[in-house]
Amino acid sequence: VQLQASGGGLVQAGGSLRLSCAASGRTFSTYTIGWFRQAPGKEREFVSFITWGGGSTMYADSVKGRFTISRDNAKNTVYLQMNSLKPEDTAVYFCAAKMYAAPTLPRVYTDWGQGAQVTVSS
Repeated sequence: VQLQASGGGLVQAGGSLRLSCAASGRTFSTYTIGWFRQAPGKEREFVSFITWGGGSTMYADSVKGRFTISRDNAKNTVYLQMNSLKPEDTAVYFCAAKMYAAPTLPRVYTDWGQGAQVTVSS
């Protein structure tokens, strides 16, 4: 599956952004979609995932209560609503896909989008 992330930008602390991850392919509904982020000089870290049917979600502790992941299989799109953004949320955000599994480790995901820059100013 091919993925394309969009919706990044510059926002002030406390603001909101919504990222989208659009996928191609007829088997989108069989994939867990995860969001990861990578800040300069840091390793890529897990943010959230949503399983193939949308029945299960998981969030990193650092974003729990502020970010919400959802999916629309009819549109082959997963969304990451980010509220109450903090400067430490600044990173390049990537979406990734893994068929019929629900991993938090980046290396387990098989397909990756190109990334969307999110910058939160203080």
